[in-house]
Amino acid sequence: MKVGVLTGGGDCPGLNAVIRSVVRKGVQEYAVDFVGVRDGWLGLLRGDVVPLDISSVRGILPRGGTILGSSRTNPFKHEDGLRRVQDTLAAHDVDALVVIGGEDTLGVATELSRQGIRLVGVPKTIDNDVSGTDYTFGFNTAVGIATEAIDRLHTTAESHMRALVVEVMGRHSGWIALHAGIAGGANVILIPERPFDIDQVCEQVKSRFKINYAPIVVVAEGAVPKEGQMILKDRSLDEFGHVRLSGIGEWLAQEISERTGKDARTTVLGHIQRGGTPSAFDRWLATRFGLHAIDAVKDGDFGVMVALQGTRIVRLPLADATEKTKLVDPTLYDEFEVFFG
Repeated sequence: MKVGVLTGGGDCPGLNAVIRSVVRKGVQEYAVDFVGVRDGWLGLLRGDVVPLDISSVRGILPRGGTILGSSRTNPFKHEDGLRRVQDTLAAHDVDALVVIGGEDTLGVATELSRQGIRLVGVPKTIDNDVSGTDYTFGFNTAVGIATEAIDRLHTTAESHMRALVVEVMGRHSGWIALHAGIAGGANVILIPERPFDIDQVCEQVKSRFKINYAPIVVVAEGAVPKEGQMILKDRSLDEFGHVRLSGIGEWLAQEISERTGKDARTTVLGHIQRGGTPSAFDRWLATRFGLHAIDAVKDGDFGVMVALQGTRIVRLPLADATEKTKLVDPTLYDEFEVFFG
């Protein structure tokens, strides 16, 4: 059997750990041959496939990014996309795919599975917004990076007695903002799931200044004010129809300055959250996902995604996992409301 491995969408700490575990177990236990698909779905459109063996994955466990490259390509947005994907698989005698990606990449995988392509999905994203799995790898690393940044910003905020707004990633879910904000002791946390009142935010900021305390506001890039619409710097769309989110942090700092008369500055963490070496937890989770993904391939159990539920790795139908985005449960947000506005 020959299996192709593909990483699609945004880069993410832990991708190499999945590739490594899939290949090592596949070769050593099941005598599987592997090829790597370069640059996500783009590689299948272009026929860009490279050999992949144990020597190829040696030493990559602690490396960030992906040795295979990635892209936000949607093959169904390209002429004859399905046929070109099928032709590439046939030309290289690929019997099945292990597809490592977030909601968009796995959404494509779901449709390709319906078209008869044999594949198994592995959920990755720093946003933690894939349904059916308690956590995706990459999320823990991103939260750790954001938390460290907030810790550092506390000291500079206090030195100058100014409000600091920290914009974090997450698209339309607030998992990073909530986890990093709580861990970093933020005074205000704003998430997409709950539109915010700018007047209440400013009142919370002023109350902190009254006790001689410099406030930290953590805002998810997809957060939206109650009165108004999403704040965006760039309205161009990618191949999945997504805008490139960012701009809410700068808008918020400006509003805070004008409404409170206090100095407010913005730090946009951006792609810093995605880069660098994965945390121990993400290496562990990614490795487990890879081991179970190749088991599913060997079992002929295609059209599924491996997922973490509690401490167990389970298999779910891809169609169920990609049906909707996993958002922050309002009750979880409410648990911590005593700590922030």
